[in-house]
Amino acid sequence: MPPPKKHDRNRKKHNRPFSKKPGPPKPPKPGPVHEKPEVEGMRLNKYVAHCGVCSRRQAADYVKNGQVTVNGQVERAPGYQVQEGDEIRFKGELIQPEERKVYLLLNKPRGYITTTSDDRGRKTVLDLVSDKVPERIFPVGRLDRETTGLLLLTNDGDLAKKLAHPSHEIKKFYQVTLDKNVTPEHIEAIRQGLELEDGPTPVDGVDYLRGGKKNEVGIEIHIGRNRIVRRIFEHLGYEVKRLDRSYYAGLTKKDLPRGFSRHLTEREIIMLKHFI
Repeated sequence: MPPPKKHDRNRKKHNRPFSKKPGPPKPPKPGPVHEKPEVEGMRLNKYVAHCGVCSRRQAADYVKNGQVTVNGQVERAPGYQVQEGDEIRFKGELIQPEERKVYLLLNKPRGYITTTSDDRGRKTVLDLVSDKVPERIFPVGRLDRETTGLLLLTNDGDLAKKLAHPSHEIKKFYQVTLDKNVTPEHIEAIRQGLELEDGPTPVDGVDYLRGGKKNEVGIEIHIGRNRIVRRIFEHLGYEVKRLDRSYYAGLTKKDLPRGFSRHLTEREIIMLKHFI
């Protein structure tokens, strides 16, 4: 009998069981780093926008309204060409262009609030990522203290505003564990849309989790009203025991353990911006 072909031997080798567990997956390569832009010759409204104050169009309005000074003098021309060494202030505060845009995805654990600071000394999501980036970043939207799952943090104000705006209908998927089994009638009622105290509550989809118990439900929504998922189930007499966001604007928790964060890849950043 002739010896096995080389590719057959390789196939057998690859089919052997691992003698030890494989290591953790390699994190994706981070997105592009945008170096601090050259300011000389830059239009004043573009400079203000690069400082993360607002969009370029809003910056032009701020300049025209006299809210921007150059070297101590009000400058009302958005097309003013910024020179190296110019001291530019917005509403009296010195501003400088951000060195780069940062997009960080966090798998939030329980017990953290989604604010940049807390006067009551509670733990915030920034405590989990303070050693990741030197830039000032902030969470996009909110997850309440006991809700876990995906949270985006960034210093891109324009993107954050668009993601939070209801007109863009950003999709979010939550896995919900209730205190008791959910009846099929209530699943259908949620699917049809409930009327809560603050108005109609449309959902994009709801059903029992595949392979789960009858008290485990998946719900997909695009509305962003305060504690909306919890209120949907509380309205029907259920108590939410666990609430986890596993999908947000095309991003998932794949290879991202609870409490960990990672930079978005360049492809994810492009996808996210095209999402809106």
